[in-house]
Amino acid sequence: KQWYQRRVRGVRHGYAHVANNLYQGWTQYAIGGSSNPSIKSECNYFIAPKSGKKEVTWRNGAVSIPWKFYSVKDVFENGASFVQTGIGMAKPNYNNQQRFQVEDAKLVKALTSSSGALQCYRTLKC
Repeated sequence: KQWYQRRVRGVRHGYAHVANNLYQGWTQYAIGGSSNPSIKSECNYFIAPKSGKKEVTWRNGAVSIPWKFYSVKDVFENGASFVQTGIGMAKPNYNNQQRFQVEDAKLVKALTSSSGALQCYRTLKC
């Protein structure tokens, strides 16, 4: 799907916990960041394109910045790879209401099988 090139956004500053997503067919990257973010990728399913860039991550900015990108229990197919960087792991500051359960990455295809934009029409309810 070529729309990844336009639609996938990077994380600026702060922390992002990316979980239970299906990424396939990206042209530039699947997960990216700038301005020293911390990104935890957990139980995602990455299927690299048949040709082109197979690396999942992208970093924009100074190389000297201690990026914290790390992968936990992700699944990689077709040569997809994730370069982990930074000292230590990116840790969330979740309170009890913000915590959420992450499902096994092997279930992501089933979990996302009916995801996407709703097909809404004037005559039918969404």
